[in-house]
Amino acid sequence: AILAVAQQQGLWVVEDNAQAQGAAFDGQLTGSFGALNATSFYPGKNLGALGDAGAVTTNDAELAQRVRVLRNYGSQQKYYNEVVGYNSRLDELQAAVLRVKLPHLAEWTRQRQQVAAWYDEQLAGIPALRLPTTAAKATHVYHLYVVHLAQRDALQQYLTSQGIGTMIHYPVPPHRQQAYAGLHLAPGSFPIAEELARTCLSLPLWPGMTEEHVQTVAAAIRRFLAS
Repeated sequence: AILAVAQQQGLWVVEDNAQAQGAAFDGQLTGSFGALNATSFYPGKNLGALGDAGAVTTNDAELAQRVRVLRNYGSQQKYYNEVVGYNSRLDELQAAVLRVKLPHLAEWTRQRQQVAAWYDEQLAGIPALRLPTTAAKATHVYHLYVVHLAQRDALQQYLTSQGIGTMIHYPVPPHRQQAYAGLHLAPGSFPIAEELARTCLSLPLWPGMTEEHVQTVAAAIRRFLAS
C-alpha cells in the first residue's frame, strides 16, 4: 500500500532495514522494496561490524551517485564541495570484517529463529505475557525477541536479580522525546506507541544460545508471574 501511494504521488520510499537483514515478505527480501534502503552494521545488529557502520542500497544509478556524493562531504572531486554533505564513509577495516561475516549470516539467522521457537514453546500459555508474532507471508530474523507485559519494570528487576540481562527497546516513543517537544504532542497522542514503550522487554537472544539458556530465562519469568 505504501509503495502504491508513493508511486501515485511521485514520492520515493526510503526503507529502514537496520534490524532485518535476511528477512523477507512474500518472497522478497527486506531492503529491496524502497527506492533507497538504509541498513545498520552496528556491532549489535544481526550482521555487525567492529564499530559504527552502515550502508544505503538502491537499484537506481542516479540515486546511488547522489548518496556517494552526500557521504563524502558533498564532493565528487576532492576539496570541491557541490552540496552540503557528510563524512559518512564506511572504512575499509569495517568492510573487510563484514565481508568475512556475511557468508555466516544465513546460519546465524537460522540459529536465531531456533532460539525464538524455543522461547515460543517455553512461554506459551501465559495470559499476562504477549509474545512476538510473524505476519502472514513474512519471515522473521529475530534481531530481538520482544515480549510485552504490564509489570515490565518489575519483571526486568527480577530477571536482573537472577543474573539474566534484558533491554528495553525503546523506553520513550519519538513523539515524547524532548527533541520533539516543540510539536506539543501530549501524552495519549499516540496511545499504541506509548503502550508498547511501557510494556516492551527484550529477552536474551544470540546465535549459539542453547535450549538450556532459554529454559532458564523462561523458568525465571514463570516464577515471577507465579509470585
